[in-house]
Amino acid sequence: MEAKKSLKAVAACALSVAMLFAGAACGTSDGSDDAASSDSGSKSSELTGYDVSSVRKDDDIAKLLPDYVTKDGKLTIGMDTSYAPAEFLAEDGKTPVGFDVDIAKALAQVFGLEADPETANFDSIIPSVGSKYDIGISSFTVTKERLEAVDFVSHFDAGSAWAVKKGNPNKIDTSDLCGKKVAVQTATMQETEANKIAKQCEADGKDKLEVISSKLQTDVTTNVVTGKADVFYADSPVAGYAIAQTDGQLEMLGKVEGVAPEGIVIKKGDSQMDEAVQKAVQKLIDDGTYLKILKYWGVEDGAIETSEINTPGAE
Repeated sequence: MEAKKSLKAVAACALSVAMLFAGAACGTSDGSDDAASSDSGSKSSELTGYDVSSVRKDDDIAKLLPDYVTKDGKLTIGMDTSYAPAEFLAEDGKTPVGFDVDIAKALAQVFGLEADPETANFDSIIPSVGSKYDIGISSFTVTKERLEAVDFVSHFDAGSAWAVKKGNPNKIDTSDLCGKKVAVQTATMQETEANKIAKQCEADGKDKLEVISSKLQTDVTTNVVTGKADVFYADSPVAGYAIAQTDGQLEMLGKVEGVAPEGIVIKKGDSQMDEAVQKAVQKLIDDGTYLKILKYWGVEDGAIETSEINTPGAE
C-alpha cells in the first residue's frame, strides 16, 4: 500500500469527531474496566496502517533471535492501545493499529515471524517483557530509571507537549501550574514530571497542583475536554493527534519540549535479543520502510537515522 496522505493532512476531515478520541473502543487483555469505560466508536480506524507485507525475512538477523522468541513462530508484543497515533484500536475494538504497530509488524517480517501485538495497560508491560511478551513497543521514553529494569533499542524521537481547551480559557501557564489540575497517563514520564511539579508547589507553600492520572490516554484527553482537568501533558505526537481528534476543542500550549528517544523494550541483559532487534530496526531504516511508515501516520518529524542499544534519553 502506498503511503496515502499523511495524518497531518487528513486529521481534520477523515478523523474528526466531537469529543470522541482515537482508540476509545479500548479493552485490555486483562479485561480492565478502565478500558471498557472508554468505548466511543471513533472513526480513527480509517487509517488502517502501512502495508509491510513486502518486507522480506533477513536470515542473518533472524538467526540472532533467542529460542524463547522463535519457538512458537510469533513475535509477541505488549502495547497500550490507547495512545494514538502510535498504538490504538481499530473500529472493531480489537485490532491494534498505529505507527508503532506497523513497525512491530515490519520487525516480525524481518525475523520471519508472525506479529502478535497484544493490548495491555501501560504500567504492566515492562514487568512482563521476557515472560508474557517478547518485546514491548508502546511509546516508551528511554530513561535511566527504566534502563535499570529493561534494555531498550531506540526507534523514534518524541518530546512532550501540553494541551488545553481552545483559547486557554483557564489561562494556564506551564511555568506556574500550582493550583491547577493536570491530566497525565499512569506510569509515563509526564506523570513523573507532573508529580515533581506538585511537590515543588507544596514545598514552596503554594496552592496544591492536583495530578489526575488515568490508565488510558483517551481518558486523559477527555478529562480536559470535559473540564475535569485544566491541561494534559503527553508525548508530542500523541498530543497532536488527540488535538486533531477533538474537532477544535483543544489546542497545544507552548512548544514541544524535552525531545528524547523512545525505544523497544527487551528483557534486561538479553544481549542476543538486543542485537537482533537493533539490526532489524536499522535494516528498516536503511531500506526506507521505516520512514514510509512514519510518513503514512504523519509523524516523520520523529524519525531517527541510527538505532542504538541502551542509550539513555530523559532523566
